[in-house]
Amino acid sequence: MAKLSIFGAGSWGTALADTAARNGHDVLLWSIEEENVKTINESGFNPGYLNNHPLEKGIRATTDLTEAAHHSENWLFVVPTQAVREVISELKTRQLKPLHLCNAAKGFEISTMSRISEIAAEIMPEVPFSVISGPSHAEEVIQRMPTAVVVASEIEKEALHWQELMNGPVFRVYTGHDVAGVEVGAAVKNVIAVASGMAHAMELGDNTTAALVSRGLAEIMRLGAKMGAHPLTLAGLAGVGDLVVTCYSFHSRNFRLGMALGKGKSLEEAKKELGQVAEGAYTVKAMVKLASKYKVELPIAQAVNSILYQGVSPKEKLKELLTRDPKPEYPPNIYWSK
Repeated sequence: MAKLSIFGAGSWGTALADTAARNGHDVLLWSIEEENVKTINESGFNPGYLNNHPLEKGIRATTDLTEAAHHSENWLFVVPTQAVREVISELKTRQLKPLHLCNAAKGFEISTMSRISEIAAEIMPEVPFSVISGPSHAEEVIQRMPTAVVVASEIEKEALHWQELMNGPVFRVYTGHDVAGVEVGAAVKNVIAVASGMAHAMELGDNTTAALVSRGLAEIMRLGAKMGAHPLTLAGLAGVGDLVVTCYSFHSRNFRLGMALGKGKSLEEAKKELGQVAEGAYTVKAMVKLASKYKVELPIAQAVNSILYQGVSPKEKLKELLTRDPKPEYPPNIYWSK
């Protein structure tokens, strides 16, 4: 049995805590939401997230950041992407650091366009970093439905360490070394899922959705090439796997956000209806900046950004996408840049 500190008690953090506890680990779950912490400790439920599912014994919760950090040498981050820098910086200020750091949040930091591994390297460069991702809806993981993910680290023994901690009978963990590929796949698929939700709400049919998702994968690969990702990573669990599950499932917050927008609701109305963070709405801002930085075409991402933040209608953007100049599916000299 090992000890594990999990920072972030949303749906995914709660599901990962339950998974780790089922593996026999002593889990301390950190959250800023006092009522949820109280209920987890008293009743074994997280009322704000996955409320209908009792949590495995061996999970405690706290609002005390220092207590969570002192609990173990294994830190698993599942806080919203835009809060990662703040939390890691606060831990650094308190002179707290782990032996092993793994991230499960998905997205890019808007202000800097950084991947989370880059944020961690900037603040805690001495701590080895891993990232875990794949097609893994929290709503199914908490129900013990079979799930497969990948954990990647540039240091092989770190990936193996997290594999040993998290792998179980119904939660299969593969290992890899392509941190950039896992992070890019995990982040960009959320934006494509918003577009997929719009198409579904507009009743455009399976052909349209399949084309949208396939061209979304092309955008993931184009951007991934510029950011150092390996194409096989993006053809695997963290790329195609996560893209498919996010673009076709009502469990996906990004898909549901897109559906609300496709039905004519404003972003604020859609966010209020959703009630939780949909990372795609934030990641798309960074993607537009990255498209300019790397001089890469990301027409779907740019269309989603226009709909979310410039008041353009989904129908208008769809027409623009369909009337772009014809071109090769994969233009020469794009793959593979690194």
